[in-house]
Amino acid sequence: MATTRQKEAARKNLDKARAAQSARAKGKDVPRKTQGLSTAEENGMPERTFAFPDERKEPLTDAAHVRNAVARFDQVEGVSDAERDAAWKRIQSAARRFDVDVSADDWRDLFKGGKARKH
Repeated sequence: MATTRQKEAARKNLDKARAAQSARAKGKDVPRKTQGLSTAEENGMPERTFAFPDERKEPLTDAAHVRNAVARFDQVEGVSDAERDAAWKRIQSAARRFDVDVSADDWRDLFKGGKARKH
């Protein structure tokens, strides 16, 4: 179950996306943040662009990928708490760079109250 802060952050992100979509519908040239990544592009990316570089999981190349990395953070298996700490710092840095609101202060907050379990 999402917390109040998570819901507020999600609402802000949706408002930004809706505003951009509305502007495009009215003929304004609002550049898209991403065109998506092909497998070849992802394979060619340097390790530093991933939240989990050793596993090459969760690329942090744009706002959509950052939101996805936060949403799927608890699904990454086979990583230590130290690796999660480092990945969370990379995600927070990317979130600031791409103006994504992240409501959780710590990655451990993502494991509270939902189906996800910390292994």
